[in-house]
Amino acid sequence: MPPTDHYAENHGFRVPIPLHGQSRCDGLTAVGHVNSALEPLRRRSDFSPEHVRNALTSLGYAPEKVQAYQDGSTGVGFLIDIGVSPWCVEGTMSSDSTKADAFGGYPDGTGCEPPSGGH
Repeated sequence: MPPTDHYAENHGFRVPIPLHGQSRCDGLTAVGHVNSALEPLRRRSDFSPEHVRNALTSLGYAPEKVQAYQDGSTGVGFLIDIGVSPWCVEGTMSSDSTKADAFGGYPDGTGCEPPSGGH
């Protein structure tokens, strides 16, 4: 008998759309550029959201499409709405590492922000 827990089904709208083919290749390239831009900040332990945002906009992303915010006590999270394939790059930077991933938005959302509600 299948499980009666519908958590995964009910929260599927919050699962990012994966990229495939050329979009995935473009996404990996964007992630590489983001990591390269943020690595000097990480090495200096510069976790200022403003500096992270400046580093990302220096890559050519529109300032109104780049968010950077404090993530915990010693890290920075970021989200870039690229607007074309790949649509979004999201990640975190901390003293341990910079992690970023490209994805194609959300099933029930518009843009790169996770939707606040599903069905």
